[in-house]
Amino acid sequence: MVKITVDLVRKRAEHHDRLLAPLEEIALHQENIEKIEYLQDWCPKLKILLMQSNLIAKIENLNKLKHLTYLNLALNNIEIIENLERCESLQKLDLTLNFIGEIVSVENLIDNYNLENLYLTGNPCTDYDNYRDFVIGTLPQLSTLDGIDIERSDRIKALQNLKIIRSDILFEQDNYKCQRTKQKSRLERDIQEKWEKEYKAMDPEERNKKFWAEKCEHAPEVRHEIERMRQLKAKSYETTEKKEEKRIYNFFSPDGRPFNINQAKIDFKFDDSQSDVCVLDLAVYKHLDTSLINVDVQPNYVRVMVKGKIFQLHLPEEVDTTNSKAERSQITGHLLVTMPKANVVLSKPKHALSKLSTGKHAQLYSEHQKDCEKNSGQSKREYLEIGPADNVLDFTKMTRPSATPDYIDQRFKLRVKLPPPGFVDNPEVPDLI
Repeated sequence: MVKITVDLVRKRAEHHDRLLAPLEEIALHQENIEKIEYLQDWCPKLKILLMQSNLIAKIENLNKLKHLTYLNLALNNIEIIENLERCESLQKLDLTLNFIGEIVSVENLIDNYNLENLYLTGNPCTDYDNYRDFVIGTLPQLSTLDGIDIERSDRIKALQNLKIIRSDILFEQDNYKCQRTKQKSRLERDIQEKWEKEYKAMDPEERNKKFWAEKCEHAPEVRHEIERMRQLKAKSYETTEKKEEKRIYNFFSPDGRPFNINQAKIDFKFDDSQSDVCVLDLAVYKHLDTSLINVDVQPNYVRVMVKGKIFQLHLPEEVDTTNSKAERSQITGHLLVTMPKANVVLSKPKHALSKLSTGKHAQLYSEHQKDCEKNSGQSKREYLEIGPADNVLDFTKMTRPSATPDYIDQRFKLRVKLPPPGFVDNPEVPDLI
């Protein structure tokens, strides 16, 4: 037996942020619910309630829904129309394909003065003579019955003959009730005997084939049995194996070698053909946020976590982790990891070689020139420098005292000022700082 639970109602109320109090519409169809309960307390503002294709046998626990305008209880096991008198706002009631045989129970809808549309198609009561005239005469507020508009002439005719029609309806209804009582007791007995004697020792697959091949009656008990067989059939196909446990990935082998792992199943390209760098091109999802990507470059492997999933690649050569970099394309979303190779002997730059070769060539050229001059007897003009260069500072004479009063500091071009005549140096007076 399936019951209405808070979780079920919240699940069907996702468009209202799972809040029940302000809920105005809810669909609980095809849930195998057998009883209406709790909805009038949890959702007092309901306007539309859809509960078709269930196993509900009785209309109940809806009297507090003062705002309910549409109630759909089609394809259930309802046999009597009842307990809707206080649903004052009810405008549409759908009871298609139920088991309503007591057609006189429509008189319980007289106080629902807003009721305009009523659907009773597929119920046993529709086989009664003058069924339509009886309903139209009993419920003058209706505008359509079973999807057909009610004309004024139909209503006048029904009201004129309502007493006669009602007596005929009661006679047919009593006959149906007797048949229904016998059918109910017979079906319950037959079903019980089948399960105790026949189905109990039968293989589930054979039982299912036999049940679905047999003809059955249209009755609430048969609908319950059909649902029971469906559940057993579903269970028979369920695998008894335990759910596969979440795989735990080992990053390294026992000897420490990194494993190659592609848990996310992402396409990638790895290029180590260049002499100084390794390049990994990882086809990361285009619209994935970069904050969900984590790159870790180690000397002998590179690991990329893409939304919690692991991508690890063992590198054929050691790389320089300090100078490695990861970049992402703004157009394709691909992740490009550039890893310079470690312990690579770099050739000297051409400009350095040119300097070295130029210096060595100049030395050889000067020696060759000297040899040529000796052999030819020609002399080379030379320029001699006298004294130190003008741009060289001599810091050794900064504190040296002048030898003569007229000593002039050649560097700063300043004349030393001598004390005036008669100046006596008093040793008790401290020096000026």
